[in-house]
Amino acid sequence: MATEPELIHRNTKRTGELSEAAFLLKAESLGFHVSRPWGDSERYDFILDTGPRLWRVQLKCTEAVHARGYDIQPIYAVYGQGKVVYTADQIDVLVAHIIPKDTWYVLPVDAFAPCKSLRFYPDIECRRARWESYREAWHLLRNQDPIPQDPDAPPFSRFLREGGMEQSAPSSDCEGMDWRRCLLHAVREALRHTSAGTDS
Repeated sequence: MATEPELIHRNTKRTGELSEAAFLLKAESLGFHVSRPWGDSERYDFILDTGPRLWRVQLKCTEAVHARGYDIQPIYAVYGQGKVVYTADQIDVLVAHIIPKDTWYVLPVDAFAPCKSLRFYPDIECRRARWESYREAWHLLRNQDPIPQDPDAPPFSRFLREGGMEQSAPSSDCEGMDWRRCLLHAVREALRHTSAGTDS
């Protein structure tokens, strides 16, 4: 008699870390520069430097299908207030990573607030797929007016601008391959491996 496959309990923290690594490589491969805020007190996860301005990016990821779609909740918990939606005072853009498809949605905060739940259909036919125009919409982060910046603030992405990452070469396994592509491939393989675990 056939037995039911064993249910694998995923480490959501590690899944989030893999998605963060994938975002770093994705953004760098598109020509953006990425930095992280000091500590974890801010509502955004990354600072994305496009040249003209800096964007505060909150990253959310999912790998589970619910009711034929992938759900992302652009919220955080506040003691005594419950779940609260991100606002333009806290972040500039939400990036949603659909891990099984390695698909990215780039949503300015004004596009989704005050929605507490977003559903994406990257490979599922749906006549009311509200957010499809934001799929891979990285162009929304280019050619924007600069935001005011404190002249005394530290240059967060100086290390990247001056080629600091260029000094970090991949292992000999990637010889002959652009190192960014090699690293991106490695992260995608790791994400594919973790996603396949739920189907085994």
